[in-house]
Amino acid sequence: MSGFLGEFECKLDSKLRIALPAALRKQLPIEAEGRFVVNRGFEQHLVLYPFTEWRRVTAQLDRLNPFVKKHRDFARYFHRGATELELDTGGRLLLPRRLLDYAGIRDAVILLAYAQRIECWDPTLYDNILSDEPADFAQLAEEIMGDGGHLERSADRFRDFRDLPALPPGSRH
Repeated sequence: MSGFLGEFECKLDSKLRIALPAALRKQLPIEAEGRFVVNRGFEQHLVLYPFTEWRRVTAQLDRLNPFVKKHRDFARYFHRGATELELDTGGRLLLPRRLLDYAGIRDAVILLAYAQRIECWDPTLYDNILSDEPADFAQLAEEIMGDGGHLERSADRFRDFRDLPALPPGSRH
C-alpha cells in the first residue's frame, strides 16, 4: 500500500456520518474491505485507520511488556475510544459522538490523508495547529530529513513508539 494523499473538507450529517470523498475512497486498500478503526489522535483530533493498517499498528502494541506500567498505560491510552467502523452503501462512516466531542467536531470536518492514516479535524483546531508553522520550515526539514536518518527510520513505520523502553532481549511480549 502506497498510502493516502490529500486534504478534504467534509460535512458531518445529522446522524453523525461523514461521506468519504470519492478521491479518497479510490485510495482505500482493497484488502481493508471498507472497514476502519477510529480512535483519538495524539492531539485533539481523530485518526481513521483502514482495518488492515490498524492490525499492523496493534501488532506493535502486542509486543509491549504488560508487566511494565508505562507500557500498560500507553496501550490503554492508545486504545481508549477505538471503534470499528464500516463504510455504508453511500460511502459514509458513522462516527461515535464521544470521539467527535473529544475532537471538538460539530459539523464541518477536515480530513488530512497521509501515510496509512486519515486524520479528522475540527477546521478551527486544524487551522490553529497549522498556523503555528515553524518560522524556518527549511531548517526543520533539514533537522528531520537532512541527515539521511529518515532512510533508516522509514523501515520502522511505527516511529510514534520510539520513546518506549526497549523490550528485554529474548522477550516476546
